[in-house]
Amino acid sequence: MSISAERKTEVIQGNRNTDNDTGSPEVQIAILTERILNLSKHMETNKKDFSSRRGLLAMVANRRKLLDYLIKVDRSRYQAIIAKLGIRK
Repeated sequence: MSISAERKTEVIQGNRNTDNDTGSPEVQIAILTERILNLSKHMETNKKDFSSRRGLLAMVANRRKLLDYLIKVDRSRYQAIIAKLGIRK
């Protein structure tokens, strides 16, 4: 359900702003989106896994908070990350 180290580095490299960027909101949103997609696939087959459902909802809420922060800071960066990741809003 979690992402592999190789996939995580790919996600970071695809969404970073500078060479050493690992903690910007864009990178955090991209990593959370990848984890949410993996956990959503798990939830399709395991409908009664309520512990994982709770974790999924927590990740979605955390991503929403980061997106709200990004709207306040820079709307163009927000729109760019939404378009890049295909998040609906």
